Amino acid sequence: MLRPQSVMLTFLGDHVSGRRVLVSAGSFIDVFARVGISEMATRSTLARMVRRGLLHRRRAGRHMYFGLTDTIAKVLQDGERRIWRTGVVNEHQREHWTLIGFSLPESWQRERHELRSRLIWAGFGPLGNGLWLAPGDVDVAGVVEDLGANVKVFAAEPRPPTDMRALVSDAYDLDGLGRKYADFLTRWDQADPMPRAPDDLARSLVLLTEWLQIIRVDPRLPVRHLPDDWPAGKAQAVCHALYERFRPQAAAIVADLLDAIPDTRPIQRGPE
Repeated sequence: MLRPQSVMLTFLGDHVSGRRVLVSAGSFIDVFARVGISEMATRSTLARMVRRGLLHRRRAGRHMYFGLTDTIAKVLQDGERRIWRTGVVNEHQREHWTLIGFSLPESWQRERHELRSRLIWAGFGPLGNGLWLAPGDVDVAGVVEDLGANVKVFAAEPRPPTDMRALVSDAYDLDGLGRKYADFLTRWDQADPMPRAPDDLARSLVLLTEWLQIIRVDPRLPVRHLPDDWPAGKAQAVCHALYERFRPQAAAIVADLLDAIPDTRPIQRGPE
């Protein structure tokens, strides 16, 4: 069962982002019913996202409409970049890594948990003793912005006798990530995926939501340090091909059902 907020992010990113409109609650309810999400769950998700500063709302006549804040607009732009521009296959030949070291007091449990979540999202894996590693030159300003001098950041290149394939295998759950890609292929690499779905809008929403849930935890490790049969590239090709197949009908359905009004309010930054 997909989380309603995950589907919400997919729908907003694919059909609302960049349009400067507010969408009626009824439209969200109609769309989400196609993937088995109830009206109550949809309304609850909208209200929760407003409280978190991810959406803003405005009443027009008898209906409530919802638009994007600056906070969620940036999240959606990052998701779009990861799906269509960055991709999951890292063939860069330069052996360049970013290291973060941190030492936080035991009493900072909330901060430690938040930092770990941010690090994983940014592609870092733990080396131990407060030291984390990520491929490439990672801009960590947003990751460590409120931790001050407790964090140290370095650019690094491995030297012999470091075995980078073994190090990567220890720092990242490659078996778990590989299973996610394999399961995605089992579900979607077939002639008629989701045959019981009502239409291609439902299929495209589920497809992209499942794909985002995988790539958000994929650090894009260099392929030379991954197993030879790594399934990410094939899974990405399947995802993109199916999206192009589903897109025409999905866009037509959204154009027909979407009740939207212009969003004339300047985009407001939600709480950090």
